[in-house]
Amino acid sequence: MTAATARLGPGRRMAAYAALARVQARTQRVYRTDFLFGMVGLLLQIYLLRLVWTAVYPGSGSAGAGPGREITLATQIAYVSLASVQAWLANSDARTLATIQLRIREGAVALDLARPVRFTAQMVAARAGGTLAMLPFAGCALVFSVLAGGAQAPASVPALLAYAASLVPAYASALLLGVTVSMISFWTLELDGFYSVYLMAAHFFSGALVPLWFMPEWLADVTRLLPFQTMVYVPTALYLGQLSGARAVLEALAVQCGWAVALWLLLRLVWSRALRRVVVQGG
Repeated sequence: MTAATARLGPGRRMAAYAALARVQARTQRVYRTDFLFGMVGLLLQIYLLRLVWTAVYPGSGSAGAGPGREITLATQIAYVSLASVQAWLANSDARTLATIQLRIREGAVALDLARPVRFTAQMVAARAGGTLAMLPFAGCALVFSVLAGGAQAPASVPALLAYAASLVPAYASALLLGVTVSMISFWTLELDGFYSVYLMAAHFFSGALVPLWFMPEWLADVTRLLPFQTMVYVPTALYLGQLSGARAVLEALAVQCGWAVALWLLLRLVWSRALRRVVVQGG
């Protein structure tokens, strides 16, 4: 914490973060056409995934997903619909991350560093504001899922509560990892190629396209070692009751919280290294 940050009380710091989030949300709304096209792409993805899974599913309407485990077609379609919306919310605010890259490239980061709030906290607040601007569009996508027959009620009230609780560390991990990736701009001014690879990996390993229960065992084991599955697969599986029982639910939530803390520490580490590369010239 800098001396300037320390001079701000907790209340004023939170007000500053909230103001940054509101500014970013308003900025995002300027690009409504871009969001509309993004939502159309999301709806198309949900529709096409529904067609594909319906075509490849056995005629019995259920498929084996391990010893003694059957996944119905309705559950699978509900999974890909909800998972697609969650993944879109978690990873589609590329404009916010592009802004970080641009500010670093143009040197405007020096102004950000002069503010009485930490740079990383500014970026986290800005990304949260960008996600806030996308919530109405995500709501429209969920309505489309209901109309297309891709929605399903939570498995139970405890499943709904577990799902709601899991969304907090899930989004925190996605937010922190996204900002950490953007910090690579301090080492390379062109981040587009790397970010494309990151988005592809995040989309696949989060389980947004194929749930872990249908992955080969070795691939599912690898996926469980990565943070991405805590962002999409875990919340959706909790909602649908595919992770059930007090022990399984608590373990899933503990893993999510553990990854959120680990990614927060990683962001602090990367930022401490990135800060050494900042050179401000002037008189």
